[in-house]
Amino acid sequence: MFSHLITSIVASSTFGIIFNVPRKSLIKCGLVGMIGWMIYIILFLRGVDEVYATLAASFLVAIISHIFAKMYKNPVIIYSIVGIIPLVPGGIAYNAMRNFVENDYSTAVHLAARAFMISGAIAFGLVLSEVLNQLIIRRRKV
Repeated sequence: MFSHLITSIVASSTFGIIFNVPRKSLIKCGLVGMIGWMIYIILFLRGVDEVYATLAASFLVAIISHIFAKMYKNPVIIYSIVGIIPLVPGGIAYNAMRNFVENDYSTAVHLAARAFMISGAIAFGLVLSEVLNQLIIRRRKV
């Protein structure tokens, strides 16, 4: 588990550097990515399907991103984009393309569908969090 913690925080922070995140926010972005990855791993190891685990993790990443954005007065996108990086199914997409090239279409379609569903779960988790945040803001104004 410790290696997952270290790897996810380093990966998130490194992508923060690539995306030109302010230096003082790099560790915070790494923490968001680490928390999202830990939720994913814990759920996945407990038998939850990887799509649902990714949905829960991306939803939590978006919530933490909103909280950090308000606390540190930065845009939400800084934390949310960097925070979802560990959840992106790059390895699955790579294996799908490799199997397409090797003419193993059955495996390739299966892997491509999994990558598509995981990507959709990431997007849905981010959108769901934003919708809930907007509903809370509206309710407070009324």
